[in-house]
Amino acid sequence: MKLLITGASGFIGQHLTSRLQDEGHSVTAIVRPATDVSALKQKNITVFEYAGSVTALTEFMAAEKFDGVFHLASLFLAQHKPEDIAGLVESNVTFSTQVLEAAVTSKTPWFINTGTFWQHYQNATYSPINLYAATKEAFINIAQYYIETSSIHFTTLKLSDTFGPNDPRPKVMNLMAKIGASKEHLDMSPGEQLIDISYIDNVIDAFVQLMTLVSTDTERKMSGHSYGVSSGHALSLKDLAKVFEQATGMTLDIGWGGREYRPREVMIPWETYELVPGWLPKVSLEEGIKKTFSKTD
Repeated sequence: MKLLITGASGFIGQHLTSRLQDEGHSVTAIVRPATDVSALKQKNITVFEYAGSVTALTEFMAAEKFDGVFHLASLFLAQHKPEDIAGLVESNVTFSTQVLEAAVTSKTPWFINTGTFWQHYQNATYSPINLYAATKEAFINIAQYYIETSSIHFTTLKLSDTFGPNDPRPKVMNLMAKIGASKEHLDMSPGEQLIDISYIDNVIDAFVQLMTLVSTDTERKMSGHSYGVSSGHALSLKDLAKVFEQATGMTLDIGWGGREYRPREVMIPWETYELVPGWLPKVSLEEGIKKTFSKTD
């Protein structure tokens, strides 16, 4: 298939583009001006620089006749400042809507959006953890208009925490690997919050499976639905540290309770999600940790 991706240079986007190329699909990435595209071009990924013209994007998509869109690009901020509001709305609402508008106008058959478990604080149908999650929900609400007034097949894949090789993000697994190698001390919260963290290959499997389903769902029975990607085995942060130690052979010097929980800390991750039909995680947490991190002597 001929596929268009936003966020192709991000951690998840890089893994997704690699998988799609390995499976023989043609991949084009939408990027913003001044984005470093050298890595994309080395992988023979076509690049479309989006400077804000929906008309230009629509014309490009119509000419290329894409089979579908993966929308992964977003601005993530765990906690925002007043000066961050414009960027969050522009990236997660305005840009997202512009890409969806172009997809609809160019008659692109389907659009797979990326959401977050953080749209469901305390397992609510909708309760945003932060402004980032609120903007992700806002776009889904906007998309309902396009679902009802066009033939676009729109679905959302909501992600919890993720990890895997070549992840530059300051995520909990990378912090553990850092202090395990350096032997430095790290203060953390009391550690009772449950973590639902998925290995990247499992996440990419879910994206690919959803693509397979929506591309053959001619009656759009799945359109408007949201699906969750879960490890299936949430465990406390303390227990995650123990599993990490066992899998890597590292010893972690963590001061549990040395820091307070964050405002609106997620103590229980979203549990009422629906899995992508036919998808289950294949790589266990322990195996994923071993694939990602090695013991440093």
